[in-house]
Amino acid sequence: MSRIALVTGGMGGLGEAICIKMAALDYTVVTTYSPGNTKHEAWLAAMKEAGYNFHAYECDVADYDSAARCIAQIEKEIGPVDVLVNNAGITRDMTFKKMDKIAWDAVMSTNLDSVFNMTKPVCDSMAERGWGRIINISSVNGQKGAFGQTNYSAAKAGMHGFTKALALEVARKGVTVNTISPGYIGTKMVMAIPQEVLDSKIIPQIPMARLGKPEEVAGLVAYLASEEAAFLTGANIAINGGQHMY
Repeated sequence: MSRIALVTGGMGGLGEAICIKMAALDYTVVTTYSPGNTKHEAWLAAMKEAGYNFHAYECDVADYDSAARCIAQIEKEIGPVDVLVNNAGITRDMTFKKMDKIAWDAVMSTNLDSVFNMTKPVCDSMAERGWGRIINISSVNGQKGAFGQTNYSAAKAGMHGFTKALALEVARKGVTVNTISPGYIGTKMVMAIPQEVLDSKIIPQIPMARLGKPEEVAGLVAYLASEEAAFLTGANIAINGGQHMY
């Protein structure tokens, strides 16, 4: 029986690349979609046409009860989650002077509270079975900060604090907990930035002089989920083309 990988926010950009990579490695892949999202059926159909039989469940990752219901349904219908990839996230960028509590709360709840909400229902079960992988997708901006992103940078930095503490608690149970911090990746969201801005503002920051590929991040997720990564826990792995080294 193949292991089950749950990827939050898996229906676009980086999440989709992670789903595809995990499916190629024979994982049973489950993802989530937000309440009210009417595009999930079309996405599932398109993925099936491409040869990927994904499963999708409605879940508000920012809501604890919604996350608990989602996990319970997955466990009942598919099985226990072996690999959890906390990938869901949003931005509400603006300077701190202009930022209101609504923008702060939206980012913190979706990007950071969600990590607790999704991990809590699966972690004990992983420990009881003696195997599990929890992989949190953070950001280079959680390491170095970014103008206009006090909310986003704080949430992404908090993800790694969560990673380190939980890794200590479950290390002897066969469960690893790690963070990945991507830089600028060539997702649809990034590629929507005007080419002039990419060429003049973003690419010059990257020593490799290019954007990362979603498949490159997905490959790192696959490694952290593998047996070969069993001795790696509590780490924050930067994948940013040399943009930020620490």
